[in-house]
Amino acid sequence: MFLILLVVALLCSHPAATAAEEFEVASPPTIIVGGDRDYPPYEFLDKDGRPTGYNVDLTRAIAEVMGIKVDFRFGGWSEMRTALIGGFVDVLQGISYSEERTRTVSFSPPHAIINHAIFARRDTPAVSTIEELRGKAIIVFRDGIMHDYLASLGFAKNLIMTETPADALRLLASGKHDYAVLAMLPGMYIIREHKLSNLVPVARSISTQKYCYAVRKGNEELLARFNEGLAILKKTGQYQEIYDRWLGVLGPPKITLEKVAWYAAMVLGPLFIILAGTVLWSRTLQKRVAQRTEELALEVVERKRALDELKRHQDKLIQADKMASLGILVAGVAHEINNPNGLILLNMPILREVYRDAEDLLEAQYLSQGDFTLGGLPYSRMRDEVPHLLEEMQEGANRIKRIVEELKDFARLDTSAALEPVDVNAVVKAAVRLVDSSLRSSTNRFEASCAPSLPAILGNSQRIEQVVINLILNACQALPDIEHGISLCTCHDEAAGAVVLTVTDEGSGIAPEHIMHLTDPFFTTKRESGGTGLGLSVSATIIKEHNGSLEFASTPGVGTTVTLTLPVAARS
Repeated sequence: MFLILLVVALLCSHPAATAAEEFEVASPPTIIVGGDRDYPPYEFLDKDGRPTGYNVDLTRAIAEVMGIKVDFRFGGWSEMRTALIGGFVDVLQGISYSEERTRTVSFSPPHAIINHAIFARRDTPAVSTIEELRGKAIIVFRDGIMHDYLASLGFAKNLIMTETPADALRLLASGKHDYAVLAMLPGMYIIREHKLSNLVPVARSISTQKYCYAVRKGNEELLARFNEGLAILKKTGQYQEIYDRWLGVLGPPKITLEKVAWYAAMVLGPLFIILAGTVLWSRTLQKRVAQRTEELALEVVERKRALDELKRHQDKLIQADKMASLGILVAGVAHEINNPNGLILLNMPILREVYRDAEDLLEAQYLSQGDFTLGGLPYSRMRDEVPHLLEEMQEGANRIKRIVEELKDFARLDTSAALEPVDVNAVVKAAVRLVDSSLRSSTNRFEASCAPSLPAILGNSQRIEQVVINLILNACQALPDIEHGISLCTCHDEAAGAVVLTVTDEGSGIAPEHIMHLTDPFFTTKRESGGTGLGLSVSATIIKEHNGSLEFASTPGVGTTVTLTLPVAARS
């Protein structure tokens, strides 16, 4: 009898469970982010066992701006690398780039640059290069970039492995082995926190590595989302705030309350005296002005009219004086920045010529004697890297120059309006550079055609750039394989008085019933891959603010064309 009642109860409860399952709302998948439990200040577990550090704050900011859910899994570095390859974590938030590692993982653009150093006890003879470590006992932490790098240089038999950088420095501080090789910033952080006062860095920059996000090969779509989030954070300034908070300084000195009070007294005392004198002088002046005004009020109507005219001119002069002071301040700052930057711009062509002149000699040595180190890195790699580094330095100096020019313009231009003339071609080129890695991993056929002499539009260049980035990334995600292409072009529709941008992909296309919902908030056809449905909604809002339009035309199985139209700025 009991078994019969149990079977009946189960049969009655099954439909209710099924109905509940039908109404269950699927939530976006959680992305598992792996990290090193002891690599401060980049990533580590705090005293309460919670993930913290520069990498953690950066990942959380990317997750927030991209609308994704993340869960941190921290452990030993070797364990985390194995977990990524094995699929137990989806992304590593901090890993140094190397050609060897690209065989198993895909890297994002670097979000930091890490310098590595040689650490020694104070009584140990100093060294300045890696080659001087030959025959010495060298401590590194397992599976780190310096483990890989030193092993590739033939130091494998001299390496002593530890699980964390802190273990490596504690072992060195205890008097065991000769040197430790690890990243400069974590090393100094650990020495300070653990009071390892007998350790010092004896060679501060033996190797410079790019520090990136990484995913398993084949998971480039997830990497593209992190790349997009990182690009947005850099544009909004949030990335720089996180970078400055964790990596800008190493341990600022603590200021006691006594020092604060002393400095406050030294600064506020004279300021109070000056303020009191100013108030007294101001009140005296006000009384004199009032007295003189009363006297002038008794004058004839002509004198009163002259007084009113004088007051209007005085107001204009005060405003002009404020703007002149601002102009002087800005000009002074710009001058101080332009001088050293001018030296950079002047010397960069000379450095390029020097490298070109030395390139034949270096190449001859490489062909005759084999590979050798140059700047702490193999020459076989540096001969490709140096031209890029020089080009990046040139571009950086030019950007400083442009920023200074914009700063100087601030004093003489009206900045009350939020919109300004925008060159759509320049915006498109900047967007293409930002998503270059996504394009290269998604297609072998990308074409961009920008119409010459395109008229300017009135808008916000950063927000329009955000729209173009969203359109290109959507096109990349729609392609079934790298043999299908993407094309982008700009043109001027004189009849409509508008600039037109079209992005066409040879992807899977969009079903007709979905076209009208593409810009609806939270509507997405990629929910299973973590899509939030906010990209096109935000883009449509931005274009509406610019009095433009965003149109979609798609054929399933053939591809999609997105047309962005923005009105040309009115000529004054």
